[in-house]
Amino acid sequence: MARWRDDPLALAALVRPDEVHRDLYIDAELFALEDERVFAHTWIYVGHASQVPLAGDYITARIGTCPVIMIRRQDGAIGVLVNRCAHKGNALVSDACGNVGRALRCPYHAWTYAADGALISMPLKGDYGAPFAASRAAEGLATAGAVATYHGFVFARLSEEGPDFRAYFGDALAALDNLAERAPEGELIVAGGPLRSLVNCNWKIYLENIVDPVHSISTHESAAQSAGRVGGAMANEGAAAAALEQLLPFGVNYSFFGKSGARVFANGHSILGTKASLHSGYAPLPDYEAMLARRHGAERARAILAFSPQNTVFFPSIAFKGAPQTVRVLRPLAVDRTLIEIWALLPKGAPEALLQRTLMYNRLVFSPMSVIAHDDLHVFEAIQRSLHATGNDWVSLHRSYRGSEDADQTRDIEDGNDETLMRNFYRAWRHLMTAAPD
Repeated sequence: MARWRDDPLALAALVRPDEVHRDLYIDAELFALEDERVFAHTWIYVGHASQVPLAGDYITARIGTCPVIMIRRQDGAIGVLVNRCAHKGNALVSDACGNVGRALRCPYHAWTYAADGALISMPLKGDYGAPFAASRAAEGLATAGAVATYHGFVFARLSEEGPDFRAYFGDALAALDNLAERAPEGELIVAGGPLRSLVNCNWKIYLENIVDPVHSISTHESAAQSAGRVGGAMANEGAAAAALEQLLPFGVNYSFFGKSGARVFANGHSILGTKASLHSGYAPLPDYEAMLARRHGAERARAILAFSPQNTVFFPSIAFKGAPQTVRVLRPLAVDRTLIEIWALLPKGAPEALLQRTLMYNRLVFSPMSVIAHDDLHVFEAIQRSLHATGNDWVSLHRSYRGSEDADQTRDIEDGNDETLMRNFYRAWRHLMTAAPD
């Protein structure tokens, strides 16, 4: 890692205006530096407040490769602790979720901590002398440098140093505002557990795919054709009709995405599908629309529902959809291994049909056994293997590149096929890794 850490110019040279070096995907030392400079110094999505409703409730997650605990404290605030005992380093909790009561107790030597990480008690305390009192272990658990909650979405920054939450996300937060406005009672709830997939590829390969509509026309061609073949016979058969409504749009053409629009923001965030997306043509739910009209007024309710982008990305860790209400979380584990979590959101007060639409979409598109995800996983893992091949050290991001692109302001893009969204987050990556000017 020293060759990258000690040579910011070499790091900066890995990202050109219209292409990136293959080392970004395959170099393990570079991944370790990413963990420190990208994931520890930015705001990473940890979980949702609805997952820890009661004091002592917790979930476990990762910020980069660091295991963390998101916990509801006795005062009602939500904290994020590193899941590592200050004594010998054992994990404080091993389950995905649970309740610790009023304190966390290490199962190895029974050191006990308050929900804010402070050390409460330990066996044989009298045997520890003055050197221990001055040690880091006596301070208790490590905690995130900063925690912020926005519409229930909990983000944490591991480092004490780094950007302010609102400054980092800026105008992109309007997309989360839209999600919250879709709730008749103004609140979102995580519905059940996630779909999890372990993908043998670098996290950036997956992230690129989220903002790349062009791939769906070829990668998912067989899935769209299969849906089309059965469409006529099953178009009016309840759940089958709903499934076809979600699968058939994967058969659209390049022209559709060319008119769909996009938006980029500072710090690598983006929205794909500001004008139209694969989700724009879903059948209306009149009862739900009436609920929103009562809350916001008819005109505002129509505007809220009309904004149904393909994907909104909060760089580097999360992507979400407004319709269906789906959250996709990237948890990098190694240079060639990424955990993907798919969560369903329920807008509180919305009819059951809305949740069923989201759950069906997640099964059809994101389950590792689905016809859509199967296509993607095959490609992702093939890319990871083939990037080790010789002959070309660079990955192309040339599509629709026409010269310098401003990385410091919100900007609308007409053509959804434009690779500006990828170039935008690689500029953010370059800045975080090097602090070099664009």
